[in-house]
Amino acid sequence: RSAMDHQPKFFENLSGTGKAIGVLTSGGDAQGMNAAVRAVVRMGIYVKAKVYFVYEGYQGMVDGGDNIVEVSWESVSSILQVGGTVIGSARCKSFRTREGRLQAAYNLVQRGITNLCVIGGDGSLTGANLFREEWSGLLEELAQKGKIDEEAVKKYAYLNIVGMVGSIDNDFCGTDMTIGTDSALHRIIEVVDAIMTTAQSHQRTFVLEVMGRHCGYLALVSALACGADWVFIPEYPPEEGWEDSMCVKLSENRARKKRLNIIIVAEGAIDCHNKPITSEKVKDLVVQRLGFDTRVTILGHVQRGGTPSAFDRILASRMGVEAVLALLEATPATPACVVSLSGNQAVRLPLMECVQMTQEVQKAMDEGRFVEAVRLRGRSFENNLNTYKLLSHKKPDAELPKTNFNVAVLNVGAPAAGMNAAVRAAVRVGITEGHKMFAVIDGFEGFARGKIKEISWGDVGGWTGQGGSILGTKRTLPAKYLEKIADQMRTNNINALMVIGGFEAYLGLLELSAAREKYDEFCVPMVMVPATVSNNVPGSDFSIGADTALNTITDTCDRIKQSASGTKRRVFIIETMGGYCGYLANMGALAAGADAAYIFEEQFDIRELQANVEHLTEKMKTSIQRGLVLRNENCNENYTTDFIYQLYSEEGKGVFDCRKNVLGHMQQGGAPSPFDRNFGTKISAKAMQWISKKLKETYRKGKVFANTDDSVCLLGMRRRNLVFQPVAELKNETDFVHRIPKEQWWLKLRPLMKILAKYKTSYDVSDSGQLEHVAMHSPKEAETGAI
Repeated sequence: RSAMDHQPKFFENLSGTGKAIGVLTSGGDAQGMNAAVRAVVRMGIYVKAKVYFVYEGYQGMVDGGDNIVEVSWESVSSILQVGGTVIGSARCKSFRTREGRLQAAYNLVQRGITNLCVIGGDGSLTGANLFREEWSGLLEELAQKGKIDEEAVKKYAYLNIVGMVGSIDNDFCGTDMTIGTDSALHRIIEVVDAIMTTAQSHQRTFVLEVMGRHCGYLALVSALACGADWVFIPEYPPEEGWEDSMCVKLSENRARKKRLNIIIVAEGAIDCHNKPITSEKVKDLVVQRLGFDTRVTILGHVQRGGTPSAFDRILASRMGVEAVLALLEATPATPACVVSLSGNQAVRLPLMECVQMTQEVQKAMDEGRFVEAVRLRGRSFENNLNTYKLLSHKKPDAELPKTNFNVAVLNVGAPAAGMNAAVRAAVRVGITEGHKMFAVIDGFEGFARGKIKEISWGDVGGWTGQGGSILGTKRTLPAKYLEKIADQMRTNNINALMVIGGFEAYLGLLELSAAREKYDEFCVPMVMVPATVSNNVPGSDFSIGADTALNTITDTCDRIKQSASGTKRRVFIIETMGGYCGYLANMGALAAGADAAYIFEEQFDIRELQANVEHLTEKMKTSIQRGLVLRNENCNENYTTDFIYQLYSEEGKGVFDCRKNVLGHMQQGGAPSPFDRNFGTKISAKAMQWISKKLKETYRKGKVFANTDDSVCLLGMRRRNLVFQPVAELKNETDFVHRIPKEQWWLKLRPLMKILAKYKTSYDVSDSGQLEHVAMHSPKEAETGAI
């Protein structure tokens, strides 16, 4: 973009005055749809547009009357944490006829609605596009029939449409994640974790059927996240003779004393002749051939239910706000667009390009072009499949390459959910690449004491779902143990290091690379994978563990809000972890629908605290009589949680009472979320492949010698891509005193929370507004870290 475009562009000059926006949900329901509806309503009202609910999807648009209702700010209170869609969704035959669309157009014109926000799957969005194309013709026809006058035809001449994809199957091309997918994965993983405990008691095999009639995303990602033995998906049918291969693998696993086998089947799974593979068929096969005690569990609509995950709420809130901006900026020449996610960026894509590509996938599958189908699904899907293939099948020892390199893996810093999944991926990929893998117990301290042992493929079985750190982790830095660690590296002939951890891991690598001048032992490739609930590591937008912590905060806030709505007029102040990094407080506030979040990165004073109290006092006069305030633990040394609690209690006397809650170490515990398992698995596998490449490059005259900056890297997710960055170069981006990156992407989302909580604020929209093309997301582009 030109230099001019880099001036921050604020939406204040985008006024919605005189505009009317209709919002509807259509097709199958998905968790997070309500968060999207809430964001559209509040952002719409914020920019002074009128916003209407269209109840029961297109059916309500055709029926009109009470189905199309203007809504207020309070209409969307308390729906953020509710699954499904509160405005209803219905399949609608009449909208498929011109007569039905004519009636729908009449109902919209009656209320002056010429902007539609449609949340649904590809069928719903295709219908919306057709409606838009026919719009002027429909108005002409209404005028001829005398139902509307010529002035109305001129005034409402154009219909603008923006789509958001709500679908638990993640089957829409052009977006890495659709609204509802992450929550559906949460349901599946909860079931798998529960099954694992019972199945391990009795050597059992479980066949789990998950949704996905045309798309195997849920099956594939849940197989990755729980380390399933076998997965069946429609895009990648098994080869001829799969029955034998599967049974051989299951019996080998049993022979290795693995008490549990899990097979995941997508409901649309097929073989290479396009014949269905059902869960019953798989069960019968296992029973007949192997005689294993086998059970089938069909998850069905459980996957659609329950509360939306933190990821889905934030995704839907961002998309809802972006959709309103897109409607305000739309001109008659703008094609209907869909707001989607690429990496961690919200982007706008032409709706019909996405629909066309989605249909291409189906066509490729129908015609048996399965390699093409996987490619068309996009980078994220392809990466998942490749990683699954890499980690699930161990080649016989005779077929594995032998490199004679020894690679050590260690955890450093505080425990973070997903660390174990990362260790498992590193160990298995390392073995596949032909290295000997060593596990270091208890971080750098354990390293100095020689707590190092070789670790095999089977040793890390079942690790993906375990919280905490099985290897043990300490915050100790290596500086005081340099000599001992160098000794251990020499004794065990360690040729490369993989460190999984938080800010201490980053500091540790800086110390080891600085010690290279004195110790040759540290002249080996070293890579770091960020894992910390605080999400404060420079060089990466996400860290393993932060998503799990965010879900813990969100769940707790939901419960607290529920207790507050029972007692009325109560404000809760909740303290979150994160050191000086406000990520958890800010994103937790966005996901839980909080009224304010105090963070270190955005200084605040007594005037702001006063303004927040006044804001809550006004809120208590409405029908929403509860408040939620999040405070990052180190946001201000004087305005402590106690101070804020006492201030609110005093100032709110007679209007509301106050409670406080410190979440503490709950945020570090628990089973890792699907996002963290999957992110940990994929990022770690990629880091291990980098190590192999570096080992080959730096192996000279019988030894490894690496002493350049680019041989000590951090692998992080940056906007849309996973990038290796030398830790030496990240120094300039780091605030070492406060242990945070100098610039943090999520601060841009801060105004969203304020807007959705009814504060006046400035929102920089320089990043949005560019309509991109789906072709941009071809697999040739660098891999995205989206999962």
